[in-house]
Amino acid sequence: MTIAFLTDFIEQAGDAILVEITSVKGSSPREAGTFMLVSQHGIWETIGGGQFEYMAIDHARAMLQGKTRQQTLDIPLGPEIGQCCGGRTLLTFTAVTPAISGELKDRLAREHQSQPAVFIFGAGHVGKALAQVLVLLPLSITVIETRREELDGLPSSISAHLTPMPEARVKDIPRGGAVLIVTHDHALDFLIAKEALARSDLSYVGMIGSKTKRATFAHWLEREGGQASMPGRLVLPIGGQAVRDKRPAVIAALASAEVLHAIHRFAAPAPALSDRDRPAGQDHA
Repeated sequence: MTIAFLTDFIEQAGDAILVEITSVKGSSPREAGTFMLVSQHGIWETIGGGQFEYMAIDHARAMLQGKTRQQTLDIPLGPEIGQCCGGRTLLTFTAVTPAISGELKDRLAREHQSQPAVFIFGAGHVGKALAQVLVLLPLSITVIETRREELDGLPSSISAHLTPMPEARVKDIPRGGAVLIVTHDHALDFLIAKEALARSDLSYVGMIGSKTKRATFAHWLEREGGQASMPGRLVLPIGGQAVRDKRPAVIAALASAEVLHAIHRFAAPAPALSDRDRPAGQDHA
């Protein structure tokens, strides 16, 4: 979701209703706080789809037509509406006013600022494919390139930067961010990887390549004084080897799944120690 798309919808929709999941009990298609906008002839975003969402759309349009003023629906997600989630959701319906529109834009801006960062170094065929896939996810995407012409054709919502020294931008990656190294130059790949692996607070560092490139990088890193543990933290090749397909779009899809998993694993709190796992003599307080 982007502020630009939200603004476009509101400007073109005319009157609209904000539909928001305000509470959830049990299993549901989406979590509390999820919202969508409904106009007489369009919708923006989704609260989970299925019969549950059709009911919400019908109710919102009934409000627009003046047929109801009911501002909440308590919906059981069971056989009676043709869904099998088993939970229950409370929906609220609010007419979109300039004030509501401003609140939604502020909310999207805050969400965008808190999104995990992914830095793609290189905007060739694979870099562009990665950008096209990752921009669909709740991530903040930055592309770094040394070649001006390669920055053309990238999604408009990402941040693109031209620089002669991409490795110097590694320091700008926020904690927990991910790095994808797909430049046109092996030597440049190695410089970027060395800087990224020197940081212990990144969730993922991946490089396009092969087993041979991994071995070459390990030897190069040793000559350059890198720590022995660094190569073990590098994902190379990105996308794994279970699907042997080197087309950029396939690599991008597989690598994007790796990145998303790594980011969520990094952000997840460490599990609490059980009494059996707790070191002897450690206070339970």
